[in-house]
Amino acid sequence: MAFSTMQGSIDFDAEMTLSDKLKVFKSNTFDPQSYFHSNSGGTTEKEIRQLCMHLDRLKKASAEEMRKSVYANYASFIRTSREISDLEGELVSLKNLLSTRANIIHGIADGVRIESLPDGTDHAREAADLEFEETEPPKYDKWLSQFMEKIEVLLAERRIDEALAILDEGEVLAEEAKETKSMTTKAILSLQHSIMVSRQKLADQLADATCQASTNGFELRSAVQAMKKIGDGPRAHTLLLKSHQQKLHRNMQSLQPSSTTYGPAYTTALAHLVFSTIAQASNDSLTIFDDEPAFTSELVTWAVNQTLAFAQLIKRNVVATPAASGCLRIVAECIHICLGHSLLLEDRGLALWPTVLNFFKPFLEQALTTTLKKIDLCTAALAASEDWSLCHSPIAGRSWGSASASIVASHQKLSNTAHRFHTMIQELCEDIGSLEILHLSEQALEGVLQSFNSYVSLLVNALPSSMDADNLEGSGRRIVGMAETETQQVALLANAVLLADELLPRATIKLCSTIRGDDPQQRDPDRKNRPPEQREVKKRLQRSVEQLRDSFCRQHALELIVTEDGGVHLSAEMYLILDENKEEPEWFPSPIYQELFAKLTRLGSIASDVFVGRERFATILLMRLTETVILWFSEDQNFWDEIEGAQRPLGPLGLQQFYLDMEFVILFASQGRYLSRNLHQVMKNVIARAIEAVKANNIDPYSVLPEDEWFADVAQIAIKMLLGQANFDNPDHDIASPTASMSARSVSSVHSHGSQ
Repeated sequence: MAFSTMQGSIDFDAEMTLSDKLKVFKSNTFDPQSYFHSNSGGTTEKEIRQLCMHLDRLKKASAEEMRKSVYANYASFIRTSREISDLEGELVSLKNLLSTRANIIHGIADGVRIESLPDGTDHAREAADLEFEETEPPKYDKWLSQFMEKIEVLLAERRIDEALAILDEGEVLAEEAKETKSMTTKAILSLQHSIMVSRQKLADQLADATCQASTNGFELRSAVQAMKKIGDGPRAHTLLLKSHQQKLHRNMQSLQPSSTTYGPAYTTALAHLVFSTIAQASNDSLTIFDDEPAFTSELVTWAVNQTLAFAQLIKRNVVATPAASGCLRIVAECIHICLGHSLLLEDRGLALWPTVLNFFKPFLEQALTTTLKKIDLCTAALAASEDWSLCHSPIAGRSWGSASASIVASHQKLSNTAHRFHTMIQELCEDIGSLEILHLSEQALEGVLQSFNSYVSLLVNALPSSMDADNLEGSGRRIVGMAETETQQVALLANAVLLADELLPRATIKLCSTIRGDDPQQRDPDRKNRPPEQREVKKRLQRSVEQLRDSFCRQHALELIVTEDGGVHLSAEMYLILDENKEEPEWFPSPIYQELFAKLTRLGSIASDVFVGRERFATILLMRLTETVILWFSEDQNFWDEIEGAQRPLGPLGLQQFYLDMEFVILFASQGRYLSRNLHQVMKNVIARAIEAVKANNIDPYSVLPEDEWFADVAQIAIKMLLGQANFDNPDHDIASPTASMSARSVSSVHSHGSQ
């Protein structure tokens, strides 16, 4: 197909190298339109849409891979940036040192002997030496004295802007004097040294101001900006972040959690405080320092550290204990709050949510695992005292959860354990579904399926055939209330069917949509358009229900076939003995098939009341039960060894009774609409096999068998009699009845059996 060709052109040959794959795109003559048309050919709209979906998934996968790669190497990036920043600082220091040395060399070249001034402590000695060599005019001494006094006053009064302006003027004056040589070298160096000392003093003064608790935001930004102008940018940025951190710690002291503080409330308050502080620090940093890499790296490192410190607090005070005890709702709600606040900073260029996600994900996984265990234990505890009576839900759904799902559940009839199981599963799905970013929906969905399997195992154990010595305390199996009556046993199936067909698929819609990446609000409710994940979930749930149904059918089949002492009701003996008696029996279906009909009638009546709207399941249940009984002897080699044996061959009377039994089953199964093609074929095969067994004894079976209408009439009369609908009081009715074609002995036999 054209779509396959086009997709193949995108995927390329696996054996080609990367450079070969990209050659077609590197050409200067590459035309996207012609490339698309040449590869698309006759692509249909549906195929193009599938291709777009494929490309979109590739785009998302590529973005996720890039994010993981950046985050994995972020520490190295920050470390390298810090080293570059340190190197830049050293280069600035080296530049200043070279400038000083150049001034000294220039002075020597002018014939003036000047000693190097390594630091501010030798300023007095340097000034004294210079006074010996050269004497400034009184006018310069007076100006310099006034200049320094003015700077001292401005510094004392913390008039930062004016002090910076005076210092800038002094530097400009020194540069102009150097160019015009209007001042001696001694005077220029003295002026430059005085300006340097004043700048350092101003920088220290500003640094002290940033550390004061009384400094407000405007004063902080002004001080940091002034330090940057002075040339002390790296220290200014560090002090800016330190000031915000100190303010954050002071504000956090008022949020110390107490025994009365509810987890989500404390989490909300602390998250707002921490991430708003980070946001403010980011604004200040970008406003003052722009996007300089060194400062941006320091900001990101600081923000990540504050986020980790915040996460540690939430873990210690809120999340750790609920996660260990399985309180998934509290853990999920708190993590959702943390992620929500961290995501708000992504627009500012701070992707802190991966840090939050990686930190809290193990605790959420622990809470999920513990919650699933609690669901199993709670359900098992309720099942121990369960009477398996169906009722409407005694409780509504969680107030902040899905109201519609709660209403649906409250109108369904389930046993107490099923109602409780559904409520707990629904709450779990709501908690996990709200955290789409954590990608735990698949793990939670698998846990839900496993929990349902465990619940179905409890239902299987509640069947009487499973209530043996193993179902005692101290054994490997759990204690479960036994479903003694057929109504209770059908209720077991009702629990499983309603959960698997409606309640659990509805509860897991959010999880399935999250796995697929769809919006559940926009999902088509049409069954044919369900996402593959949801269809797969329903298939797995139905497979568990089929296990319970098979156990149910196996138990009731054994009740019919096996006697209390270990014998069997359905054996070859019941047919072989008829020809040994040499007397024609009263033609009526064998007792085991009468019991099968009665059981199926009772179960059908119960199922019609329980499986309202799910009649198909009730039909399949009766079909499977009938098949289980018939398949038992059809596949029993011992049964056929006796039927086909030469010592006691099957005779005409036994064959007629066997034929009548099979026609009886076919008739009532057909009338009940649970005669499957497989069951009908199996019964035709066993009838043919019985006929062949008689034929092997040199007896023409068709000469001893009545017409098919005879079997149908007897089976129909038997059904009416078993249902209590037969009436033989009216002679006209007897003559007109289908039994008129039967022999007088057969009719009287049926009538006699009915009178009894």
